[in-house]
Amino acid sequence: MFHKEGYKIILIATIIVGVGIICIENFVGLTWLNKFLSIVLLIFYILILQFFRNPKRKTPINDSTIIAPVDGKVVVIEEVFEKEFFNDKRIQISIFMSPLNVHVTRYPISGKVNLSKYHPGKFLVAWHPKASEENERTTVVIESKTFGNVLYRQIAGALAKRIVNYAKPTMQVVQGEDAGFIKFGSRVDVFLPLNTKIKVNLNDKVKGGEQVIAEI
Repeated sequence: MFHKEGYKIILIATIIVGVGIICIENFVGLTWLNKFLSIVLLIFYILILQFFRNPKRKTPINDSTIIAPVDGKVVVIEEVFEKEFFNDKRIQISIFMSPLNVHVTRYPISGKVNLSKYHPGKFLVAWHPKASEENERTTVVIESKTFGNVLYRQIAGALAKRIVNYAKPTMQVVQGEDAGFIKFGSRVDVFLPLNTKIKVNLNDKVKGGEQVIAEI
């Protein structure tokens, strides 16, 4: 199954690959070169398909837990001063997505959307210390029954050039449901209360929509 954000790109890629193979077969005279170019096109097509895949996930919905919003590697777990919304200290968990990860963003908790804001910005590499504040990004705050306000931030990177965010103010959202997509994405930060019990460690690989990363 593929994500709807990839339909147009997949269609274009299909046409390019189809036309490309026809042209190769008709205008390239060397058999070995025909095969090589055809393989290159097919690899390109497979990469496009795998990037926009959207596997079904079984979310263990629980108001007392935070679910990983994306697939990827935990690269930050630290206490920080969050100044965009809370203006106080929070625990930040950052998950980095490689080009091979699923890039669907899922809601980490159920509740009401109190803030959904887009910020234009730079395209620093995702692991840059200032990426969270200077890169193109979206900030979403969800008010839950047990955690209060939880903030997550989709952050573009050096390759990611488009962030898709479905959250709108006052929406009621459900933990694990589709919250957006980062095309050729990079990183998502989650900001939690200081009394939250973290259930992951640095360098852990997590699965979005299924794996519990924190609880209260």
